[in-house]
Amino acid sequence: MKIIITASEARQKGVWLEILRLFGRDAHEEVWPNEEFILTEEQAVKLGLIKK
Repeated sequence: MKIIITASEARQKGVWLEILRLFGRDAHEEVWPNEEFILTEEQAVKLGLIKK
């Protein structure tokens, strides 16, 4: 299963810094609020976004 989260959702859920780290992004890069990031089920569980 793949989980899609937008940048604004990640910020709201408090996982934005972890998303940046997972995708090798820099905190100073411009990111659109609706930019989507695709997570594996395992990544989403580790971030506490879903329960397995």
